[in-house]
Amino acid sequence: MANVTGHAVQAREVRGGVHFHGQDSRPHPAPIPRQLPGDVHGFVNRLGEMDALSAHLRGGEADDGSRAPIHVITGTAGVGKTALALHWAHRVREHFPNGQLYVDLRGYGPGPSIEPAQVLERFLRALDVPAEAIPADLDSRSALYRSLLAERRVLILLDNAATAAQVRPLLPGTLACVVLVTSRDRLSGLVARDGARRLTVRTLEPAEAVELLEHVTERHRARDDPHEVAELARLCGELPLALRIAAERAAGRPHMPLGELIQDLRDESALWDALATDDEEEADAVRAVFAWSYRALRRESARQFRLLGLHPGPDFDVAAAAALSDLPVRRARRVLDSLVGAHLVEQTGPDRYRFHDLLRSYALDQARREETPQRRREALERLLTWYLRTADSAARVVASPLRHLEPFSEPDTLPCRPVRDFADHAAALQWFETEGKNLLAITETAVSLGMDEIAWRVPMVSRHVHVYQAFLGEWIPITLLGLGAARREQERAAEADLSESLGMAYVQSHRREEGVAHHRHALRLRQEDGDQPGVAMSLNSLGLAHLREHRLKEAREHFERALAILRRLGERRWEGITLGNLADTLLDSGNPREAVALAEEAIDIHRESGNRMSEFICLVCSGAAWRELGRLERALSCTQRALDVARELDNLVREGFALLELGRIRVRLGDFEEALSVYHEAASLHRRIGDQVREAEAFEGVGEVYRALMRPGEAAKFYRQAAKGYRKHRDRWKLAVCLERSASAMADTGDFETAREQWREALAALEGFSDPRAERLRERIIAVS
Repeated sequence: MANVTGHAVQAREVRGGVHFHGQDSRPHPAPIPRQLPGDVHGFVNRLGEMDALSAHLRGGEADDGSRAPIHVITGTAGVGKTALALHWAHRVREHFPNGQLYVDLRGYGPGPSIEPAQVLERFLRALDVPAEAIPADLDSRSALYRSLLAERRVLILLDNAATAAQVRPLLPGTLACVVLVTSRDRLSGLVARDGARRLTVRTLEPAEAVELLEHVTERHRARDDPHEVAELARLCGELPLALRIAAERAAGRPHMPLGELIQDLRDESALWDALATDDEEEADAVRAVFAWSYRALRRESARQFRLLGLHPGPDFDVAAAAALSDLPVRRARRVLDSLVGAHLVEQTGPDRYRFHDLLRSYALDQARREETPQRRREALERLLTWYLRTADSAARVVASPLRHLEPFSEPDTLPCRPVRDFADHAAALQWFETEGKNLLAITETAVSLGMDEIAWRVPMVSRHVHVYQAFLGEWIPITLLGLGAARREQERAAEADLSESLGMAYVQSHRREEGVAHHRHALRLRQEDGDQPGVAMSLNSLGLAHLREHRLKEAREHFERALAILRRLGERRWEGITLGNLADTLLDSGNPREAVALAEEAIDIHRESGNRMSEFICLVCSGAAWRELGRLERALSCTQRALDVARELDNLVREGFALLELGRIRVRLGDFEEALSVYHEAASLHRRIGDQVREAEAFEGVGEVYRALMRPGEAAKFYRQAAKGYRKHRDRWKLAVCLERSASAMADTGDFETAREQWREALAALEGFSDPRAERLRERIIAVS
């Protein structure tokens, strides 16, 4: 495991493991996701629909058991699809003890819908897969997602889907889970191919619409004339979204006769009738109610509402709303409260808000009608600048070794708004996780408005988080946008930094050739500009790309060149990072004595700089080197310290990595029972986070235990399980090592034919590797085969 996006652990599908030591006592119980937005206040009617959704929970419908029950809730905009799905989901939560997953797919709002790969990244992290362990490609993410849900009972609500293709990768493969999909489309593909049950939600019956109006207003108004209530329901088109907005307005004016409110709405409806086209008939009522309610807002609230329509992201907080409207945060909060009360904005959390997609479109229309192009641009410039400055504030708290931006000088025309202070690394990471989609959206907006000075700075700031938590769904697209902006602005230093960031992202995504090309481009720019610290960082990045592919000669050359520059410059932090990477390379090359010397030198530097993550990596390297040198007590001490650091950092990927090395040391010490326990803990942890390669290493370790116990038949079973994982993920080096061990075990059982087959496969896997360790392994295989 190397430093700064080196040996990234990639998650893959888990098809069940071998329980080789007692029961599955996972050291870290997985958190239960609780992602449902709040229940719908004052939900009435829809009893038939609720009963239809619940039928399978009572066993009232046959199912072949091959896939999760899928309910497609379809109907026109504003008819209450999401309200029905949410209310039912809250009613049946106890049937799903492993939690609920929720996403708004944004299939019909302004802006792009959310891609399945982005949703899977979000869901996998909710299921406790670390960001650095999430696979890069859609198929692998979907496979891992299905595997993690295979033994869980989870409710999945996919709101506002546009197409079946957007939904299909998000379907689990087990009957224990249930999927709700809401869409304006009939999604016939899901019904025909995936066995979904379609439930069409229609407008309320007149009596039901009246009941909803009366339910919301009964505590706020004297009893209104039933005929007038029925007329108000008719003018709302019996659509629940329009009915709730109208009811809130009526409740907020308890002394105004309902007839006056109805006349206002009739006038508004007449205007919409005059403006509407033939294909807009279903939407006329709800648009008229929007306009009717909007015009009743106080001036400040109306302005906040329409300016929020300019926000390009899926949701927002109070501070973002304040930046758009140029209000103090406290006043913006009061304004938002009034919009929530009027059902024009939905509050989804303690400080998170969003629009219904129809209301977002309406707000944007009003902004275009009532705000001049200049005022709209100024509002967006305030918003984009606020996001940039807040992201920069968070990035400076993250423990990143990358260089920070010079402070951004805001235009004199913009007020300097206060931004949030972040208490610690965890708070900063949480902000980036919450705002990741918004940061991508505001970068896209900056590009579209020609604000390139912001468009390249946002990804420059975001990379400080991406190198530690590789949110690939956002990292690559936001960096590509920034790179284009930096080139247009002729910001060569930023172009180099963003090329390096993109190179890291591509290497993490197993697109090594593209990654290396971007690293080389960054190196060339930095060499031309005389940026020696940057040159060293590029050389380090190229070394990591080679080390990842077990190209040890090239990796060592790059690390040594980087180290020479860093020592000359006195860059101690980066000297420690590069020393650790060089130590890893020497260890992989079969030079443990040199490796341990460099690793321990690097550890001293990391302790000076407080770089705990890099200290962990060097401790593991040092422990492995001492093990290979036969100094087992020192190896045990280093590795136990590394494990302690990983647990202090609450980093499961690093913890699992340290456990594997601890198991190897226990085998060498002859503590076979303890080694089995450690390997079992490692396998359970890696199975939980979906890392099949590291799980395979645990199986291989168990094979080593049984081989040391002179039980070659049992050893061979675990070697086969490990080799299967290595083959699947094309890890040729680990496969070759494992096959050589497996072949020796098979030979010990007397099965020489299988042994020879495995030796031949191992030799084929070794093709192209020329380092000393590979040569020794090749010679050993040739000698016995």
